[in-house]
This record gives sequence, C-alpha cells and structure tokens, in this order.
Amino acid sequence: MAQMKLHGKSIAAYEDIDIDALLATLTEEELEELGTELIDPDDTHIPPSERCRYKTNKQPTGPFNRKALLDFIEKKAREEKDWDEAKPYKKEIRGKIWKRKEEAKVQINDDVHIDTEWDEVLAQATEEELVDLAAILGFHGMLNQTQYHQAFVDNDDSGKKPGAGFQGIAKHQDFKLFDDAPPNDTDVDASLKQIKDNDPSLKELNLNNIKNISIDRLIEFGEALKTNTNLEKFHLANTRASDKVAKVFAESLKSNKTLKTLNVESNYISGQCIVLLLEAINENQTVTELRVANQRPSLLGNKVEMRIAELVRVNITLMNLGIFMESPARVLVQEYLKRNKDNERRGRVGKDLIEAPEPKQLFKRRNESLEDTFKSDSYKITAPKPRDEPKPAVKEESEEEDEDDDDDDETESSEEEEEEE
Repeated sequence: MAQMKLHGKSIAAYEDIDIDALLATLTEEELEELGTELIDPDDTHIPPSERCRYKTNKQPTGPFNRKALLDFIEKKAREEKDWDEAKPYKKEIRGKIWKRKEEAKVQINDDVHIDTEWDEVLAQATEEELVDLAAILGFHGMLNQTQYHQAFVDNDDSGKKPGAGFQGIAKHQDFKLFDDAPPNDTDVDASLKQIKDNDPSLKELNLNNIKNISIDRLIEFGEALKTNTNLEKFHLANTRASDKVAKVFAESLKSNKTLKTLNVESNYISGQCIVLLLEAINENQTVTELRVANQRPSLLGNKVEMRIAELVRVNITLMNLGIFMESPARVLVQEYLKRNKDNERRGRVGKDLIEAPEPKQLFKRRNESLEDTFKSDSYKITAPKPRDEPKPAVKEESEEEDEDDDDDDETESSEEEEEEE
C-alpha cells in the first residue's frame, strides 16, 4: 500500500517532531497569523474577540459612544478593500456534454419505383370508384357526415346526380337557425273576464311566461276559479306566483270540480303551499295532472315530501305529478301514480278497481312536530268521495280464509271457557 506524503515527505517523518520546539522558533507576528488561520469562527467555546479577524491594540480613548462607533465602522467598511477570496471564481464545465444519438436511417425500399398493373387501374378509376375502394379498405371513417352526403346523397346546384362520388372538397354544414318562440299574446284582462263570466268556450287558459301580471291579478284568477265550471286546463308557469297566490288557488280547488290540469311550474311556491294544493285536490279528486316543479325553494325537505307521498296515496284520480323529490318518497309517489293509471285501464276493460288505502296521520309516532311545522294551515286528510257507481273491491280468498279461521278460534275459546266453568 502506498504511503501518504506531505510536502514530499512521508507522514511518519512528522510524527517525531516536537510541536513546542517548533512553536518556539516562530515570531509573535507568525504566531498571531497562525492563530488567526487555525481558529474556527463557528466554535462557540472561543471568545468572540478571538474569533474575529479584525483586532486592535489601542487603549480606550473615552466612554462608549454607540453612534460614533457605528459611523467609524461604516467609514472603515467603505474605505477598506474587500478580502481576497480563497479561490477565485472560474467557470468550469464538469462532466460529459450530452449529445443526442444519431438514429439510424431506415431505408424502406431500395428499389426504384416499379410500375405495376394496379397503377394503371387506379389512374383510370373514377372518383366514385375511389370512394368505394376507400370504404372497402376501411378508410370511410375519414369522411365526415357532410362529405358523405356530398358524395352519395345530396344533389347540388351544378346538376350532379346523387352518388356521383366524392369531389375532394366539402364545405362545412351551415347551422340551422330557428326563429325565437313568439311571446305569449294572451289577453289577461279578457281571459279574467271570461273566467268570471263562466264562458263555456274557454276550456284552456295559458298564461305561461307572462311576467308582468301582478300578484293581485293572479289572486283574482284564483278567486274566479272558485265559481267557474267550464275551465279544464290552467297553465300558470313562470309568472312569479308566490305562496299568497297558491293559497287562493288551494281554496278554489276545494269547490271547483271541472279543472283537470293545473301547471304552476317555475314560480316561488314553497313546499307547504304545494301540500295545500294537494290537500285541496283531494277534496273532490277531479284533477288528473298537477305540475309544481322548478320552484325557487328547490329543496322541499323530507317532512314535506313524505306528506306529499301520503296525500298522493289516498288520491285515486291523479295521473301525472310534475315535482322534484329527493327522499324515498319519490318511489312511493311513482307507485301510487302507477296504481291510478292501472285503475284507469281496469275501468276501460271492465275489471275491478284497486281500492285506495284509508287515510292515516303521517309521522304520528316518528315525528310529532309535523303540526308545529305547518301550524298555520290545516293538514287534515279527507277520505276520497265515492264515485257515482263505485265498483266493489275484489276480496282475496286468503283474507276470507283468515276471517273463517278467526271465527273458529273464537268458538273454540268460548267452548274451552264453558268446560272450565
């Protein structure tokens, strides 16, 4: 193993040197310079005065003056030349310079172009034949719908026959512009007069998207509906109707027996008033379609939705209910509407109808705060009124058997009691 050397001598030659004798040969200046070079400035065990390169041997000239000291230090720093760096900066590039590897050129075909029999066939082929060939080879996906119709279907102004082949350039298809829907030009005043006069010619009234109708005028429509016996469809969507209007309509629906469709979508009706409308519909059960979706309070809440489901459960005429629901009550409402539609079909074919269940108090045991939530209104559910000729409900055989079994049990229990006596 090669021995380490220092200044041309082996390290072992310096082991026997007397350090004290070597220091004794140095002068005071050399000792001071040596101490300055060997002291570690980051060593906290050495006093700060020893670690600092600047030293002074002057005697104190007077009391401490902080401002004079700072001025002196700044002046000396400006006048004193900067210390030389231990190693001057020199730009060096280390490591290897990265160079992209030259990719080997792959020569696909060394031969010169050779004419084949297909070249002559393709040169004489028509554009229609080229398009057919592209379709066979699977290149038909490169043609958009406009190019396809330009090639095979359309008959342009130049007199070209349909299916004459692709012409190379096809312009984009122009957008189809449609006229805006005309505004609703229904005469509000005349319509209100017709409803109040119970005009037999007015079967349907459409006030959709008329936003300049005041709340008081809408209330007049609701009050006039109470005595009207001819109007069957009333559309009131996007008219800024509020709860005040909905309550008036609910009161009118309790006495109106001719209205079939009521549309109050895209308004400001709350969930409580939607419940009021359904309760009023259940009074006479003549309304078959009710649309109350897209109201400003978009979320109805679980209590209101379950209440709506309970009201639809006892309704036997409602076929369509336009409403947005999030709770499981949505599935129940769908089942009840499906039952009503099934009853309509059964009535047409002469089958027995499915009876509506008896009304019950919703959330009686699970939630007692329902009446407190809607304490301003009455939420008593009334049983549906029978029709002119109600059909008897089908009684299942299993129910009859259960009743017979109950009678047998009662007789047996009475006999046992007599024996015991």
